[in-house]
Amino acid sequence: MSDNGTGDKLKGAGNKAKGAVKDAVGNATNNRKMQADGKKDKVKGEAQNVKGDVKNKANE
Repeated sequence: MSDNGTGDKLKGAGNKAKGAVKDAVGNATNNRKMQADGKKDKVKGEAQNVKGDVKNKANE
């Protein structure tokens, strides 16, 4: 069974959401480390989303 990229897209969405929460909480509490971790998670999520898109295109 080939991977159609859906798993990567779901992981990406989860990481982007987690990152957004961390970034917002870090901003509200002036916690620079939490903000940085949130931004890192958002970038990781976006990369996973792109990976899922590539897999979807490859399977078309």
